[in-house]
Amino acid sequence: MNIRALTFDLDDTLWDNRPVLMAAEQSLYDWLGRHYPRIKLHYSLEDMWKLRQHLLQKNPELQHDITALRKASLRIAAEAAGYGHSLVEPAFSVFLEARQRVTPYSDVAPALQRLRSAGYCLGSLTNGNADVQRTGLGHLFDFSLSAASVGRAKPHPRMFEEACHRANVSAAELAHIGDEPGTDLVGARNAGVTVIWMNRQGQPTDPGVFCHAQISGMRELLTLLGLD
Repeated sequence: MNIRALTFDLDDTLWDNRPVLMAAEQSLYDWLGRHYPRIKLHYSLEDMWKLRQHLLQKNPELQHDITALRKASLRIAAEAAGYGHSLVEPAFSVFLEARQRVTPYSDVAPALQRLRSAGYCLGSLTNGNADVQRTGLGHLFDFSLSAASVGRAKPHPRMFEEACHRANVSAAELAHIGDEPGTDLVGARNAGVTVIWMNRQGQPTDPGVFCHAQISGMRELLTLLGLD
């Protein structure tokens, strides 16, 4: 492989995201209960999740900007409880701070360091609002892109095209590693870059989704690249 740059999805590729989001949602809900208690009278924690899903169904363009989606749902909740929109920014800040408290898989930092030492340009691509610069891994990446910053979410090829631009490589020289078949794998293939499926959970292979290689962890990636 003539690979000079690697991009990584973040959530569920470099860390287990379910406990992160659950803790962040709870932190936000507890904060709202302390500072804006009428919201708890109108919405349970599950209701807040349903509110975002309903809002997304009505406004699919928010798919590429999860931050805007969350802020919109907070505005609706505030109005329903008789509060003003001034709560939105501080409330979202509470969520976002908790959302960055991730615990990377144990194989992540050593492998990223090895890849940097080998001369690869490293980037992160996310559809969400994880900020790799706030997770303790930022120093290992040369650039970070989000759907909000690019204006399109994976599987749209624009994020991969921007990654090639940032890394100064052609599509044939970029490999993307991600866990989501419908976003990471389909998007990478549509953009013409090498597709590597990070399948940590041993999900069954979908014959309708293509990948050049499948790995269960970062050490397998090093082996695939001839570095281990």
